[in-house]
Amino acid sequence: MNRDQAAGKWKQMKGVARRQWGSFRNDDLDVIAGCRLELIGKLQERYGAARGRAEKAAQKWGRLLSLERTVPH
Repeated sequence: MNRDQAAGKWKQMKGVARRQWGSFRNDDLDVIAGCRLELIGKLQERYGAARGRAEKAAQKWGRLLSLERTVPH
């Protein structure tokens, strides 16, 4: 999923993000708005994660979203 697609589907993805990271507030999710760099920054801010660890978490989350789209519900 590219950046434009992520931003366009952000409303749908917000629920997934809330389940993944319970410490994110609604305004955090509004700031992230599907942007990977914003997600990494918020992971660092809310969870005190090092940059590398936050980047890995963002990558893992992106892969989970891709898998979730391919599995019928």
